Amino acid sequence: MTYTIIATIVLLITLLGVYLVIENNRQKAKNAEKQVFNQRHSEVTAHFKAKTSEFVAAGAIPSRYSGNINTIVNNFFVVQAHSEDNLNQLERIVELFILTVGEEVHKHREKDTMDTLKDKMTAFAKELPTSGVAYNKNFYFESLPSMITLIKTADVADVDEEHTDDQDEEQSLTPEQPSQQNLVTAQI
Repeated sequence: MTYTIIATIVLLITLLGVYLVIENNRQKAKNAEKQVFNQRHSEVTAHFKAKTSEFVAAGAIPSRYSGNINTIVNNFFVVQAHSEDNLNQLERIVELFILTVGEEVHKHREKDTMDTLKDKMTAFAKELPTSGVAYNKNFYFESLPSMITLIKTADVADVDEEHTDDQDEEQSLTPEQPSQQNLVTAQI
């Protein structure tokens, strides 16, 4: 009887030890995941702020509005949960913004119209919410992407092609209209 009690106590101590080791490893893995998550968030934030500084230096963003634009990344997790999906959305938004503004800087430098881009970026910065609570999922998934697409300007080549296509259509319709009118008068 005493052997069974001793064996049971040893077994319980062993089970408790195994449980503590497993729980400790699980906690370490969870902390490592948090650390990787926070590292990614820090890298995205630093990249965005560095690019914003470059755009300010290029004359695309007025320096007084760079702080407003940086709130896009600063307030991302104010209302939203710290999840992988949300971090992926932040990365997509940051890349969309950087690519769009980068392309616009390139276009406007070639045309020497940086003041126009600066005005667009000022309007963009003024449209951003002023309270941290407004930086919610709806803002990042719907409002902000559409605001970023409004920064884009049409390419000169695209506008010229559309204008040429419209003129071609008008010219092709013009010769047909008199012949149709002649047919109508001939039938009468």
